[in-house]
Amino acid sequence: MTDPDISTADIGFTSAFDLVEGRRAGDFTSVELVSTLLHRIQTIDDCEGGIQSVLAISNDLIDQAQSCDSREATGFLHGIPVLIKDNIQAVGLPGTAGSIALAGRSVIEDAELVSRLRDAGAIIMGSTNLSEWANIRSGQSTSGWSAVGGLTANPWIYKHSAGGSSSGSGAAVAAGLIPFAVGTETDGSIVCPASLNGVVGIKPTVGSVSTTGVIPISSSQDVPGPLARSVEDAAMLLEVLSGQSGLVDLCNNDEPLRIGVVRAWLTGHDGANKLFEESLLKLAAAGIELFEVVVEEMPEQAGDDEGVVLFHELSEDLSLYLTNRAGDGVKSLSDVVEFNKQNSDVEMEYFGQDYLELAVSSGGRNETYKAARARNLDWALNQVLSPAFTGVDVLVGIPYAPAWISTLGEGDDFSNAGWMTHAPAIAGWPLGCLPMGLVDGLPVGIGVAAQANDEKGLVRAMAIIERVFDLGDFRPSFIR
Repeated sequence: MTDPDISTADIGFTSAFDLVEGRRAGDFTSVELVSTLLHRIQTIDDCEGGIQSVLAISNDLIDQAQSCDSREATGFLHGIPVLIKDNIQAVGLPGTAGSIALAGRSVIEDAELVSRLRDAGAIIMGSTNLSEWANIRSGQSTSGWSAVGGLTANPWIYKHSAGGSSSGSGAAVAAGLIPFAVGTETDGSIVCPASLNGVVGIKPTVGSVSTTGVIPISSSQDVPGPLARSVEDAAMLLEVLSGQSGLVDLCNNDEPLRIGVVRAWLTGHDGANKLFEESLLKLAAAGIELFEVVVEEMPEQAGDDEGVVLFHELSEDLSLYLTNRAGDGVKSLSDVVEFNKQNSDVEMEYFGQDYLELAVSSGGRNETYKAARARNLDWALNQVLSPAFTGVDVLVGIPYAPAWISTLGEGDDFSNAGWMTHAPAIAGWPLGCLPMGLVDGLPVGIGVAAQANDEKGLVRAMAIIERVFDLGDFRPSFIR
C-alpha cells in the first residue's frame, strides 16, 4: 500500500536535522509545519482504522507555533515539533500513562525534560499512546494498548504489534507523523518499539535524563530517551534531553570501531538471525573489527529477581508520584488497583492487573527486595557486561524478532525474543537499536550496547553501523 497521505509525505519523512535547517532558512514557518503534520495525523492516525499512535494533541499547539514564528530562532530545536509519551507530564496534555484513573486530572507543571525541550525551542505537539502504566499492569497485557488510547498499530502491517511500552512514540516516528519522539524505558520499552517499527531508539544511561515529572515504575531502571528515523536525529534529541553536547558531531566520526558480537543475544527466529549474520558480513567488509564475545545464557533467577525489584520499587515509587500529583483522584498504587476493579468494564476488558496486585503486596524496598537487587546487579555487571566489554567498544545482538500479531487478551508473543535488553536495563547502562532491514515485510533491529555513561561511544558506533547498512528511504508499507 502507498502512503495514506501522499500530499504530506515529503514533509512527514523529512529528517529533524533538515527541518531545523529549513526552519532557520525561512523555507517554512512553524505554523505551516505543525499544520501539515496535524493534517497527516488526522489522515493516518486519528481516523477509522488508523494507527492510533497519538493519544492527544497539545491544546495550545498553534499558539506555541505562532510564538516560535514571532521570535528569532535561537534554540537548538527552534520551531520543530516533538511528541512525548503520555507518561511524561506537560502542561496542555493529559499525562495519563494510558489509564482512565488519571484522565481529566490536570497537569500543572512540565516534566524537567519537557522544560528542556521548550528551552531548546521545540514545540510540544502532543503525547503518544503507550502500553498502559508502561506495561507493568499484567503478564497478559497487550503491548500498545491503553484504556485511554486504544491499540496502536504497526505502520508496516497494522495487525502486528507496535511493541511496548513506547509503542505510540515508535509508530508515530515510523509513520512520518513527527520527526522524533520521546519514549521511556525500564526494560525494552524504547528498544522494542524501535526494532518492531523500524526506527532508531536510544535508552541512555539511567540518571542521564531527568525522570522528574515522569510517571514511574522503577527509579533504578527508568530512563527517558529518543526515538527517531536516523541516528543523527536521535542524537540531536538526546543532546537536548541529557544536556550532553557533541553527540551530533560524532555521527560523522569514522575512527576505528571494535564491535563485540554476542551470539547469546540472538533470537529464536531464523529469518531475524540470518539477517543479523548478513549484516555482520557488511560490517566486516567495511573494515570494522568484529570479535566473538561469549556470555552465559540468562538464568531464570535473573529474570525472577528483576521482576521482584520492579514490583517492590513500583509499590513505593508510583505511590509517591501519585501522592504528589496535583488534582483529585488516585493517590497510591492501592487506589489504582481499587479504581480498576470499580471500572473493570473499561480497564479490565481484555486483561487483569496481576502485576499491580503483586506490587501492592510486595512490601516495598524490604530485605527480599535488597537481596534480589544485589543478585541482579551481580549477574548483570559481574557476570555479563563487565567481562563482555573487554577489548571492544560496543556489543551487538538482536533484541527482538519481527513484530508478532496483536491479540487483545492473549498477551504478547515474546517467544522468539532475545534477552539482550535485560542486563543493560538492570545495570542502567545504555542500549540503542537501529534497523537492519526487513524479514517477512517487517523490520528487525540490531541492538548496540555501550558502557555506562558512554552515550558518545554508543552514538558514534550506531552512526557508523547505519552508514554501512545504508537502508536509504526506509518507509513503512502501511498494509492494513
